[in-house]
Amino acid sequence: MALIFELRSRARHVVGPVLAICAAGYFAYHAIHGDRGLLAWLSLKQRVTEAQGELDEVSEQRREFEHRVRLLRPDSLDPDLLEERARIMLNYGHDDDIVIMAEPPASETQPGQ
Repeated sequence: MALIFELRSRARHVVGPVLAICAAGYFAYHAIHGDRGLLAWLSLKQRVTEAQGELDEVSEQRREFEHRVRLLRPDSLDPDLLEERARIMLNYGHDDDIVIMAEPPASETQPGQ
């Protein structure tokens, strides 16, 4: 009987710290692996960096397109660009032009061809 009382008295002193350690471990685990933890933050940071690079590329393409459109406006028409677009749209070429035919990538070909 004395052994049971001794175990109970010692268990009372141990239970609190054990529960505190378990709670601290739980919160530490979720601080690292949770939905808003350290690993999720690093992943999000990497995705933001990739998206910023993609935004830079798209912005550069947009600037190029805006420049080409500006050159085709009636008030500042660029003859070279106009000739290039007309040749592409009308499928014209000069006699001394060299035409290199390339096969389209596999994703652009239709199935069964």
